[in-house]
Amino acid sequence: METYEQFLDHKDLVVKSCGFEVQREELNQMLFPFQKDIVRFALMKGRSAIFAECGLGKTPMQLEWAQKVSEHTEMPVLILAPLAVAAQTEREGHKFGIPVTICESMEDVQEGVNITNYEKLDKFTAKDFAGVVLDESSILKSFSSKTRQLLIDMFQMTPYKLCCTATPAPNDHMELGNHSEFLGIMTRAEMLSMYFVHDGSRTSQWRLKGHATDIFWQWMASWSVFISNPADLGYEDEGYTLPGLNIEQIIVDGNEPVSVEMTLTERRQARKDSLESRCKAAAELVNNSDEQWLVWCDLNDESRMLTDLMPGAIEVKGPDRPDYKKNAMLGFANDDIRVLVTKPKIAGFGMNWQSCHNMIFVGLSDSFEAYYQAVRRCYRFQQEHEVNVYIIISAAEGAVKDNIERKQREALEMQTAMLHYTKEITKKELRQTSRISTPYEPHIKMKLPNWEEFAK
Repeated sequence: METYEQFLDHKDLVVKSCGFEVQREELNQMLFPFQKDIVRFALMKGRSAIFAECGLGKTPMQLEWAQKVSEHTEMPVLILAPLAVAAQTEREGHKFGIPVTICESMEDVQEGVNITNYEKLDKFTAKDFAGVVLDESSILKSFSSKTRQLLIDMFQMTPYKLCCTATPAPNDHMELGNHSEFLGIMTRAEMLSMYFVHDGSRTSQWRLKGHATDIFWQWMASWSVFISNPADLGYEDEGYTLPGLNIEQIIVDGNEPVSVEMTLTERRQARKDSLESRCKAAAELVNNSDEQWLVWCDLNDESRMLTDLMPGAIEVKGPDRPDYKKNAMLGFANDDIRVLVTKPKIAGFGMNWQSCHNMIFVGLSDSFEAYYQAVRRCYRFQQEHEVNVYIIISAAEGAVKDNIERKQREALEMQTAMLHYTKEITKKELRQTSRISTPYEPHIKMKLPNWEEFAK
């Protein structure tokens, strides 16, 4: 049963630090100043989140965090990552001088930093690790509630936790609650009841209470860092400029999308009816080019037809063996594969594919998160070319591009609010880490009065 002190701790607006202090000069010299300060913040907090835009170096930051936690505790640390990301992380670790062990099960675990795929979670024992990192932690939203709860329960007693993602909650404040609950800061239900009110007209929508806006973002800044560009927090931003992003909608059976509102079932049927014409339109783009292409689809039939229509295309499907998926995705990253056909739910998280700057969506789900993450595999800092995104639809599917652009604006508004409310608090915390993390170490015993003598 929860003690009264624990109950009060859960109600704190500012999360108490439970980590340890590391000086800036003790951190990996290859890290940029803003990365060092974020790692120091995360180590001091003990349980925290890094919400950093794609290409800002979440991988080296989480590796340095894991290495320092392992050194401090003399116990191993586990990183959980999407499929095929483990090999990329191992390669990044080699670059930064941090050994990384790729593990299939507990038998493979070594001292220091270890990494495995989310799919292998059941082969590990949480109590044997001092720390855990969720790489691409927004994947929490993609998991079933059962798997998400397993992660929360399994690592409930792990002393050091870190979540890393570029998109904690595009258009969805509730997703922030998943991160808070995993980190052991506050349950999602508590967060919603304290800061939000349910929108009665929309069954799944919660909005911030007007008077709670400031304190909500103050609470968020006490355990997480939001950064879309180093300049957000007062650092130099040289080399951190995104290229152009060109989005073109191709309608295969008309000039304008149908404006009538459609049900999900009707949209799915429209996709099936236009499957062949959409796949042929995508193949025409790819086959008339010698550049690298990433082709996203939503249906199995789309995936098969696209692969048949594009000579040399490699298809990655859900039932494929993990090793095949990994090798195909890494082959595309190394520019050994010119055309990759797959789904956002399979390869939309974690991969760094800035070698490619052309992508096609032959089918779109209703998840903006999936679309956003899929685009960000190529559209990220360090991308040297403008990124071209083609959305191929049937007129019967409705205003897909307009809907995406609306959600994109909403996501940008939320990101702007995050930065507006948290950047000053975060700047202060990053620059004054030692001051706010100084532990209380008493050296003089306090002598209490003898109340019995006073009572006489």
